Amino acid sequence: MPEISERIEWFIRVSIFRNPIIMKQLGIAIGIPFGVLILLLIIAKATYALGLIAVLFLFTYLFILLVWGGKYDAGFELNKIGVHNYTLKKQARKNRIINLLAAVFGLLSGKPAVAGAGILAQSRQDLVIKWSSIRKVKFFPKSQTVLIRAGFAENIAVFCTPANYSEVESYIRFRLIGKEILFTSG
Repeated sequence: MPEISERIEWFIRVSIFRNPIIMKQLGIAIGIPFGVLILLLIIAKATYALGLIAVLFLFTYLFILLVWGGKYDAGFELNKIGVHNYTLKKQARKNRIINLLAAVFGLLSGKPAVAGAGILAQSRQDLVIKWSSIRKVKFFPKSQTVLIRAGFAENIAVFCTPANYSEVESYIRFRLIGKEILFTSG
């Protein structure tokens, strides 16, 4: 077996609207609930509400392009403890401000769901999943991505570069040797 590094660390800028893994997750998180809502609005012939939803999606898209440039700046470290994913400093600063504003305005306007969303988003800026907690790993060589799942709501999409994907996949498989893990490929 080839020699395995003690740790691997890298930074990557991922396109939010061009990465197939992100688009699939957005499709599930946003597409399903809004799809049901849009279907109900079509049945009710509520064209004004459909127009408002379309405008909301457009403004959200433009906001993401304006604030983050349509990119996610992430850092990853794989070491003997586990998988560490964190948002890089410049983007983390923007995220902290937006998440704080969401939490404060959500509380002030009596909308606990908005406040909770801001708090939850902030709590996921720096994540570590220990090797012992991992239950499922899915490899996507075509998009140089690895999805790691542990307990409920414990998951990390590990975005790799074309240059380090093979090393990252080997490292993950090495750290999980002997554990009952479900490995799949996408």
